[in-house]
Amino acid sequence: MDKYPTQKDDVFPSLNLHPSYSSDDGSNRTPKFFDRFYDSSSDDDFCPSSSAAAPSISEGVENAGRRLDYMIQFLERKLSSPDHDRTRALPEFVGKGGGTGMFKVPVHASVHPGRPPSLEVRPHPLRETQIGCFLRSVVCTESQLWAGQECGVRVWNFADLYGSACGAGGVTRSGDEETAPFCESVQTPAAICLVVDEANRVVWSGHKDGKVRAWKMDQRLGDAPFTECLAWQAHRTPVLSLVMTSYGDLWSGSEGGVIKMWPWETIEKVFSLTMEERHMAALLVERSFIDLRSQVTVNGVCNILASDVKYMISDNCRAKVWSAGYQSFALWDARTRELLKVFNVDGQMENRVDISPVQDPAFDEEWKMKFVSSSKKDKLQASFSFLQRSRNAIMGAADAVRRVAAKGAFGDDSRRTEALVMTIDGMIWTGCTSGLLVQWDGNGNRLQDFHYHSFAVQCFCTFGSRIWVGYVSGTVQVLDLEGNLLGGWIAHDSPVINMTSGAGYVFTLANDGGIRGWNTTSPGPLDSILSSELAGKEFLYTRLENLKILAGTWNVGQGRASHDSLISWLGSAASDVGIIVVGLQEVEMGAGFLAMSAAKETVGLEGSAVGQWWLDMIGRTLDEGSIFERVGSRQLAGLLIAVWVRNNIRAHVGDVDAAAVPCGFGRAIGNKGAVGLRMRVYNRIMCFVNCHFAAHLEAVNRRNADFDHVYRTMIFSRPSNPFNATTAGVSSAVQMLRSANSVEGTPELSEADMVVFLGDFNYRLDGISYDEARDFVSQRCFDWLKERDQLRAEMEAGNVFQGMREAVIRFPPTYKFERHQAGLAGYDSGEKKRIPAWCDRILYRDSRSAAVAECNLECPVVSSILQYEACMDVTDSDHKPVRCMFSVDIARVDESVRRQEFGEIIGSNKRIRHMLEELCKIPDTIVSTNNIILQNQDTSILRITNKSGKYEALFEIICEGQSTIKEGGLASDHQPRGSFGFPRWLEVNPASAIIKPDHVTEVAVHHEEFQTLEEFVDGIAQNWWCEDSRDKEVILVVKIRGKFTTETRNHRIRVRYCIAAKKLPIDSKSNSSRQAQGTVLHRSDIQRLSGSSDVVAHLRNMHSP
Repeated sequence: MDKYPTQKDDVFPSLNLHPSYSSDDGSNRTPKFFDRFYDSSSDDDFCPSSSAAAPSISEGVENAGRRLDYMIQFLERKLSSPDHDRTRALPEFVGKGGGTGMFKVPVHASVHPGRPPSLEVRPHPLRETQIGCFLRSVVCTESQLWAGQECGVRVWNFADLYGSACGAGGVTRSGDEETAPFCESVQTPAAICLVVDEANRVVWSGHKDGKVRAWKMDQRLGDAPFTECLAWQAHRTPVLSLVMTSYGDLWSGSEGGVIKMWPWETIEKVFSLTMEERHMAALLVERSFIDLRSQVTVNGVCNILASDVKYMISDNCRAKVWSAGYQSFALWDARTRELLKVFNVDGQMENRVDISPVQDPAFDEEWKMKFVSSSKKDKLQASFSFLQRSRNAIMGAADAVRRVAAKGAFGDDSRRTEALVMTIDGMIWTGCTSGLLVQWDGNGNRLQDFHYHSFAVQCFCTFGSRIWVGYVSGTVQVLDLEGNLLGGWIAHDSPVINMTSGAGYVFTLANDGGIRGWNTTSPGPLDSILSSELAGKEFLYTRLENLKILAGTWNVGQGRASHDSLISWLGSAASDVGIIVVGLQEVEMGAGFLAMSAAKETVGLEGSAVGQWWLDMIGRTLDEGSIFERVGSRQLAGLLIAVWVRNNIRAHVGDVDAAAVPCGFGRAIGNKGAVGLRMRVYNRIMCFVNCHFAAHLEAVNRRNADFDHVYRTMIFSRPSNPFNATTAGVSSAVQMLRSANSVEGTPELSEADMVVFLGDFNYRLDGISYDEARDFVSQRCFDWLKERDQLRAEMEAGNVFQGMREAVIRFPPTYKFERHQAGLAGYDSGEKKRIPAWCDRILYRDSRSAAVAECNLECPVVSSILQYEACMDVTDSDHKPVRCMFSVDIARVDESVRRQEFGEIIGSNKRIRHMLEELCKIPDTIVSTNNIILQNQDTSILRITNKSGKYEALFEIICEGQSTIKEGGLASDHQPRGSFGFPRWLEVNPASAIIKPDHVTEVAVHHEEFQTLEEFVDGIAQNWWCEDSRDKEVILVVKIRGKFTTETRNHRIRVRYCIAAKKLPIDSKSNSSRQAQGTVLHRSDIQRLSGSSDVVAHLRNMHSP
């Protein structure tokens, strides 16, 4: 879509940066046994919740100083005369035909015009800085943003999201120079998945080494890397998914369909260990698992597929768990761990031969006739065992085949499930490789499909009544709960691989490691206010950089250069240059070599020994290693391009991709064609393309066609070796990303901020003889010769290099010369007497759409040419090397300053503050009671009424803690289960829903009969006992919020289970009116939720039964 639509919502998001879960006294509720586990730790790197480090005075002064510097720089640009480089820039010739179609320059602005404004938590890091530490998952707690990475985990405090970059532990690391302040864990194997346990203030992570680790929340910024508080070996293979159920148990999924459950009772026991007992913690948890796959295995045959358990979600509304592979789903009862249903992506029940069927009577009879001997019962049993094992082996092989198919080896790969999420209304949504979105009900029935984007879904996130969808194309779409598309935009330049919500934002994690926060109301009217305000402060966060780029081209004619020749060509001009680009042609030719090169390209190989010799020689000339570093190279047959970067700007250059386009012999052979490198320089995209076009005087149209083919079809992809070699062919995934993130039919070169073409373009001089050309050259009458230049004529006509620029030529034609003959007398004097020509050229295009433009965020790259010359003293080839020196101004965003400005706008803008005040009006809601008493299998109905006539109310019910009632009827020290889960004797349905204005929702609070509990050791049940039959009390919390808010209004309800034989000492009135729905403690009136403090006061004054 061209532009995201604007919504007419009447409410706006809460951007509260200090959300916290509060107890009656306003403090964080952390259970005492968990405190004990923490306090006995030897680590000193942690602090209590919400103790985020505040910016120091020196940091504030530094930030103010940076803004002042940018303001002064802005004023100087407005008031000062052109700089020295501009005054000595060479005049340029500009080709016709630019500025339209595929030759139109990219559109830029201080705020991206095609998407809502975003909070840059972690600006796109350069790929080269992320080797071994890419981010792979994100999750939000109530006060923090956590990310799992390939070397551990990291955490941001919401209170510091707008802060200036300070790195991890105060040390800025490469790739995080402008990232919001964060802290980082010690190094671990890759963290694949994360899940939050707010009740006990931990984040659980599943890792590539098969371990599950627990991390304490609220790490203090500025300290040394923090360590886990618990870790154990959960699986032999990577932990692919984690979930905490509505009963507080931790489930983990791995490869081969393995699902294990870690009972909360064991985790609770481990967290209560003393310091002296701590060494037993990992072993106790590790051996307590319940292998759910083995629970549903009969006679060695498992009732679920052996596909990897890629995704799991907890349906807290119905106390169920969904597990999913690519092609199938399993539905489990979270309380009993019973497998309820197995079904495929079409919603059809799995009817597979690997489910143990009822034995066929006819088979039994036939088997008996052939094998039964009444006198040899042991042989009968042995034969039966053998047949059963054989049958199981066959079925196991069939299951293995299905497992391979599920991984995409064959079958319909476009129908694979790639994402899974549950919405507040109890619906389940899945996303497919084809971009299809499927809605399911809580029982696994497929309801309806939606298809808004043709690229693979990667992730989901829900917030309030909206569903956010992230795609492999980098696009984000927002839907309502009915599946209607509200808007969409390109959020990142790479796939959106994970999303989470918190602090009024939906955070999107891109495959490149960048994290952006989008307002939860986007698309909406708040976007335009933020965009306008940010654009008005452009001068505060705009930073100008200047660097010099030396580009050199040389057709080496299959020869080799002397060291002196390379010094003359490159070394003498490299003293103050930041980037050096070298393009060579005819490095190696010959029919055999070209055929071998084409064959190697088809299998992903490129390069040659001769090409490597040139790279090494040029590297020595440039003092590679101490002054310059080679960041990329690409060879296609005789074409070779390489880029060196000066060490002092190396941190600002990266994301190097390569490409090759053959143009010879039917666009298949690389004797003619182009090789290119694309890279990010100060966050701007630059492309360098080395070309060798068709030869001969009369082949003008072929040369034009070669350029057009290269420009349209050059597709860059990630290099496959340390020196950035890559295949000429491009994977379908790369092509998909290119087409998805650009206008249809727009080449990748059109999307670059600066493009430099260099090479042997082979354009000749028309209408002139060899002798005439020699005379004009000897007299240095270049102006008359330029009138005969084919390239200049074709550019003037708009037939080639449309809109590109070239400095006025002031050097002799560079072709063709006799080798090792110095001076102009060296022109070809052989039999053919080829007419001298400027075959070797360097052209460019920057961000300017007009002849004169100021460098700013709307025109971020403005270049001029300081030198354009040929090295006539070099005689190693029949061509002379050419070099061009660019002075390039680059305008970039200081994301650290921009993030601070973003935060100031959010906090100080009057219109936004008014919207936030409106947002704080949580719908007026009534809850029918504060107290419930249940006896065996009683059900009590809790009614929640939305008194607002305008807004929907969203509610969620959690269990704040459970306590055993002591003598005297008192209950205290309520301990929560994992993630505020319910005790196994209590069912609450629904535990979350949306209440329409002026509507009532009924919630069933049900006592479930006592069950037999089992203690598992190494997956085998060892002990059985009946659940504690003493009277119990839990505190339920009804959390009510608005459509877009993160803040909640909480109502607490005491629920007591009392044994029926006992006499209830309170509320005798309710005994006479007790009905089938259970016992509700009488309350003299129905209280309006005016605030949590009223509820807390009421609970404290209430007499315990």
